[in-house]
Amino acid sequence: MRHGLRLLTIIVIAIAFTACHSRKKKGKDMAEVVFKPSASKPSSSLASKYAEILEVPKGDIKNGRLYAFIDEWMGTPYLYGGMDKSGTDCSGFVYQLQQQVYGITLPRTTGEQVNVIKRKYEEELHEGDLVFWDYDGKKFSHVGVYLQNGYVVHVSTRKGVMIVKLHDPSMYKYFSRCGSVLASTP
Repeated sequence: MRHGLRLLTIIVIAIAFTACHSRKKKGKDMAEVVFKPSASKPSSSLASKYAEILEVPKGDIKNGRLYAFIDEWMGTPYLYGGMDKSGTDCSGFVYQLQQQVYGITLPRTTGEQVNVIKRKYEEELHEGDLVFWDYDGKKFSHVGVYLQNGYVVHVSTRKGVMIVKLHDPSMYKYFSRCGSVLASTP
């Protein structure tokens, strides 16, 4: 009886180790493949909705993953230190967006996120680039993500996740820096 129990234990352990074994596919770790999301075509209704908000032709809304993410988070309330749909702060939202839409893991705080961008002029901004503002006399105290046609998604302390014009007078006076996330972000 002991011999049978010992044999069964060995078989169970062998199966467990085999199940945990990672394999490579075409030279890439499977985790890389899973966490490298690509843009997907948006649904017609999603494209129509965001084309109207951003004042662009429907055909300009191409990244379904981005706009679906924004749609899910729209209106999520501001919560300092938050990173989920019950409440998020600006850097937590940007962290989640970059990770889930582009497969990029950013540092968690705005002060660290500003260090992983390649600076650009406003006219050079592309969808997914980061935009920073200086509020309350603090450098780089707020961050959002550039969409297109001069619009940015960010987290307002009063209204939560929302889309605004970068040149909105109430925000633009605090505009500080913008740029693309560097490819070598940790």
